[in-house]
Amino acid sequence: MRTPRLLDSRLPLVAAPMAGGPSSVELAASVAAAGAFPFLAGGMQTAEGLAAQIERLRPSARSFGVNLFVPGRASLDAQTRAEFAAYAAELQPEAERYGLRLDPEPAIDDDAWGEKLALLIADPVPVVSLTFGLPDPADIAALQRAGSRVLASVTSPAEARAAARTGVDGLVVQGAGAGGHSAVHEPARTPDGGRDAGSDPGSAGVGGTVPGAAEPGPETTVALVRAVRDAVDLPVIAAGGVDGPGAVRDLLASGAESVAVGTLLLRAAESGASAAHRAAIADPAFTETVVTRAFTGRPARSLRNRFADAHGATAPVAYPAVHHLTRALRQAAGRAGDTDTLHLWAGTGFRAAREAPAAEIIAWLASEL
Repeated sequence: MRTPRLLDSRLPLVAAPMAGGPSSVELAASVAAAGAFPFLAGGMQTAEGLAAQIERLRPSARSFGVNLFVPGRASLDAQTRAEFAAYAAELQPEAERYGLRLDPEPAIDDDAWGEKLALLIADPVPVVSLTFGLPDPADIAALQRAGSRVLASVTSPAEARAAARTGVDGLVVQGAGAGGHSAVHEPARTPDGGRDAGSDPGSAGVGGTVPGAAEPGPETTVALVRAVRDAVDLPVIAAGGVDGPGAVRDLLASGAESVAVGTLLLRAAESGASAAHRAAIADPAFTETVVTRAFTGRPARSLRNRFADAHGATAPVAYPAVHHLTRALRQAAGRAGDTDTLHLWAGTGFRAAREAPAAEIIAWLASEL
């Protein structure tokens, strides 16, 4: 018997969820109309805001997904609190340029996990994907009973095996080339130290990381998909480093059911990315990406800029506390068009991002299938 596909779409392409604005309802609707599978980004927004987006999207997308951030630790240990206070002091001169005062007391929340879970159980969507770890298996089962297929994001075979034990329906396998936050489950200290294994080839450690902090591995997405497929018997969606139709073809050939793209949709006409972010993606002054914790306290791939270079080495392993610490500063930088200070999430394929309607981008990516 043929295993049913995880995602109900004509094309094996997925619009990856991009929290913070880029994954607009308009982008999701256009992607669905083009034959690909869209996701809404539930991370970093209220349950009420997510509910409104779902309601707006339903009339124009028969099948779509919602991504949630799985909450991590509820408090910081004494050492991390001290590192956080030092980091707040380090960033205060940056904030003063915009008339801001940073709070040295860390703010930690669960991104309204309970409220969003309740929303998706009461008003289910076809697919729910999970990022930043694994929740209680009871939460996964509740979403499945409500009628959703549940996917877990993983960055290694070990994470894939752990996800399989929770009963998820499939995996999003994220390679090191992906833009934005790494889905690594435990961005925490390890005893053996190590450099930034997720940076561009030849630039390991650029932007700096906390010594001894776990990082996503250096494997290509193709190699990682194959390793995960060998480790678990679950269908896979591949993500990370997609720079055109050839990459889509290669990832499907490696065993992925579908391929997720995010960075290549940032400049789409329907994208909610800021004007500064869009411009930076196309600006030849930006020549490489780097994995850094400087902006949020979690490893994330961004265009290499002054802020990442200046603060990546001292940023504590403290998401979401660092995210909350820098949020007003990053918002001010975005309004001012200050791309030296703004978080400029981008994958390694960013040079291929084009300014065009989403349907045209999807058609291009599918042109070699």
